Amino acid sequence: MPDTGAALGQLVTLVVRTLVDHPDAVHVEVREDAQGVFVTLRVAPEDMGKVIGRQGRIARALRQVVRAAAVRSGTRAMLDIHSSETTEG
Repeated sequence: MPDTGAALGQLVTLVVRTLVDHPDAVHVEVREDAQGVFVTLRVAPEDMGKVIGRQGRIARALRQVVRAAAVRSGTRAMLDIHSSETTEG
């Protein structure tokens, strides 16, 4: 994949928008550096439970998919999940 970060961002966006009640509130930021690709996912506070899942199963599965896609591209990746409210002080 020529642009691994953009592809991972699109992958996360596609999967998460199908899970949540507020797909327009899904925001994905991708940052690349020498250590790999960092994907930050922000969702509406009401959708955090759907993205995390019972005992974190969905979040764990999302992270595994992102890591597997990155390995196929020969890089490392990490997914962070945040509520949209966490930016407020």
